[in-house]
Amino acid sequence: MDFGYVLKRAWQIIWKFKVLWIFGILASCGQASGSGGSNSGYRFSIQENNVSPQIERFFSQLNPGIIWMLIVIGIIIVLALVVLAILLGTVGRVGLIRGTMKAEQGAERLTFGELWRDGLTYFWRVFGLNLLIGVTVFLIILALGIIAVVLTIGTLGLFILCLLPIICLLVPVMWAVSVIIEQANVALVVENLSITEAIKRGWKVVWENIGTMIVMSLILILGVGIIGGIIIGLPLLIVAAPAVVGVTTGTTEAIRNGLIVSGLLFIVYLPFLLVLSGILRAYTSSAWTLTYLRVTNKPSALQLEAPGTPENLETPPAQTV
Repeated sequence: MDFGYVLKRAWQIIWKFKVLWIFGILASCGQASGSGGSNSGYRFSIQENNVSPQIERFFSQLNPGIIWMLIVIGIIIVLALVVLAILLGTVGRVGLIRGTMKAEQGAERLTFGELWRDGLTYFWRVFGLNLLIGVTVFLIILALGIIAVVLTIGTLGLFILCLLPIICLLVPVMWAVSVIIEQANVALVVENLSITEAIKRGWKVVWENIGTMIVMSLILILGVGIIGGIIIGLPLLIVAAPAVVGVTTGTTEAIRNGLIVSGLLFIVYLPFLLVLSGILRAYTSSAWTLTYLRVTNKPSALQLEAPGTPENLETPPAQTV
């Protein structure tokens, strides 16, 4: 496969059809997770009695009923945000795949409305596919964790010596699973398959083109994903600097001012962060879709070699088999 063509063509598509940036932002929803270190740091602060007396007095005066009501409201808000993130993330993923496919079929114009409708059309199947694989992987990891704990106790800790090679083995396994998931999602949307058919198809495509998938995953996951993510995230160090300086100084005023400045800087950088993250997600998704189209010869080889040649093609039908 011509990797240079795929990478170049992916950029051409997302640059021409900038509506895909929006779907890249949507597809990125729900991917960031909170760090457990912040929770442990909060507990440490409480144990050291570093909580402000005003805050302690405020919570001590609250009615327990109000506290429980605030907890329930907080849980409802979190659940609502999770549901919204799943909806937007799934629709964004489908929109990127459909947009790339339509661009390869010669579409001269892509609208937000048509890609959003496509996302809703495939929503439940794409959501079910990722949920099924996610739950399966979680249960396997949980089972392996329980087995590891039992073996560690049974061997008086000697099994810990075997954990490092096992963990090293899990890295390429999870890498392979992520590639299969990408190709299964593309297969479901491109070929209008069921969940089980898409998983089988994704596995088959990856297995039959293992060399191509390894090279492309190295390019997209390591080259584009990690390096691009680091570049996008670097300005966050500048954003966090005032807060870190304030905490290091230790005075209440310095901490307050540092947090305020960092908050304002984050608000300023947030639009750039969203757009850059959307472009990065759109590019990687487009490249994975093009990879699938190339190795499965969908659409025709002629269209793939000269996608921009047709000038008067109408928008293709909603379903492609």
